[in-house]
Amino acid sequence: MPLKYRAHAIVLGMLVLAGLAGCNTAAPAAEEAAVNEPAALESVTLINPVGPLVIPAAGLASGAVESSLPIHVQYWKTADEAIGLLANDSAQFAVLPVTSGVNMNAAGLDLVLLGVHEWKVFYLIAADRQSFTGWDSLIGKTVYTPESRGQTVDVLTRYALAKAGISPDKQVTFVYAPGAEIVALFQEGKVDFAALPEPFVTQALASGQGAIALDYQEYWAKESGSQNGIPIAGLFVKRSFMNAHAEAVDAVVAAMHASTLWGNQHSLEAIQASAEILPLPENILSNALERIKFDYIPASEVKADVLNFLQTIQDTYPEGVKQIPEDAFFAR
Repeated sequence: MPLKYRAHAIVLGMLVLAGLAGCNTAAPAAEEAAVNEPAALESVTLINPVGPLVIPAAGLASGAVESSLPIHVQYWKTADEAIGLLANDSAQFAVLPVTSGVNMNAAGLDLVLLGVHEWKVFYLIAADRQSFTGWDSLIGKTVYTPESRGQTVDVLTRYALAKAGISPDKQVTFVYAPGAEIVALFQEGKVDFAALPEPFVTQALASGQGAIALDYQEYWAKESGSQNGIPIAGLFVKRSFMNAHAEAVDAVVAAMHASTLWGNQHSLEAIQASAEILPLPENILSNALERIKFDYIPASEVKADVLNFLQTIQDTYPEGVKQIPEDAFFAR
């Protein structure tokens, strides 16, 4: 059954055993129904990454967006933490990078993609002393990018270089470091090029030095024909929970859709509501949000974009996507 974007009351059937005084047993059919009926839900938990994705979740977390089913928003910092919360049923829903959700699913954590809502966040920045006229400009240079090989902007850069006939690692050097460290090195003039997500881009350029050399979303649109951007992150649910509580899933989808819209329309309020989770100056986050695109689109409508993106990553960096998901991975 298709998931619908509307917040409505969660109707969970409850068997009422009523009998005349002195009756000691219920009818067999009633007993069977009582066993099969799912327990009433008091609330659900949605885990969300610390970073720009706190903004589309801010409406829910702050209570500015109401839901027919109470939704507790909890934040995760590492993929291992997210896996643990889902695996032990501490959470039923998760906002994850699409590639992470796919790999968790391939590893045995049965997830369903409900929708994608982050489409734009990656940029290549260059120091003032460098010029970027195309991927050839990176030959003989070093590109700094966050954390480790295989994250999205790293794979996109490697794909672009290979597509241009340039050998990554041989003709271009990659250095991986925490985003905050790259920002500091860039501001000190020690980095020529950096491939970063927001808000690190805005932080790096805040000193007035350097500039954006490439918008990865524009590049990907030309390569793939996608009109939405890069399917970066979205809303997932555990399949077992979806099968047992379809209407609760509808309620969470509607709430996340509404919260994403609220974050777009009330960015200052969303930033203020998220200050404890994402402790960055308001002006940094406000400027960063101008280069980020949040738009909740159901999985059924962006399946082709997601599959194209995943296949591209797998072709370029097989370790990045363990297995291309089947149709059942996408909610209908």
